Amino acid sequence: MIIIGILGDIGSGKSYVAKHFGYPVFNADYEVSKLYKENKLIYIKLKKKLPKFIKSFPINKKEIIKAILSNKQNLKIIIKIIHLEIRKKLNSFLRTNKEKKLVVLDIPLLLENRINKKNYILIFVDSKRKDIAVKLKLRKNYNENLIKVFKKIQLSVSYKKKVSNFIIKNNFTKKSVANEIRKILNKILK
Repeated sequence: MIIIGILGDIGSGKSYVAKHFGYPVFNADYEVSKLYKENKLIYIKLKKKLPKFIKSFPINKKEIIKAILSNKQNLKIIIKIIHLEIRKKLNSFLRTNKEKKLVVLDIPLLLENRINKKNYILIFVDSKRKDIAVKLKLRKNYNENLIKVFKKIQLSVSYKKKVSNFIIKNNFTKKSVANEIRKILNKILK
């Protein structure tokens, strides 16, 4: 099985690109939001560590945002609790799809949390800053301060670009992304 890891800046269109590969995608952000809604144990652990912020189950994302913005240590606490569960879900996803020719990992902190392995094919999604700014502002729960906090814990865009096997220029049109993906698949599925 070929494992592709999608890299890029916040708002560059990583999830958009990942789902256009046409292969199974592990979307960490989706899995995290499911944990907040469905996993009572995660709620109990977070409430114990952050009782001032985590009030009720299912966990309200606004409570998580307030916790992160009030103290950057809170983000480390949240990551530590959530990360373990996400790793389990990732391993389960890889087992479930082990017969597939290719899978795509859409995990925002893939490199930072040392999830990637040497044999992963890393693809960097490159987007213009102004396009990213427009896309971010359209997001539900958009918060400029929150984005700044997340950028501080991420490796630089230039580093991610440098370690990538391929770069996809994303101008947020389906046709151009499809063409870029086709070129990459032709090279890696030979």
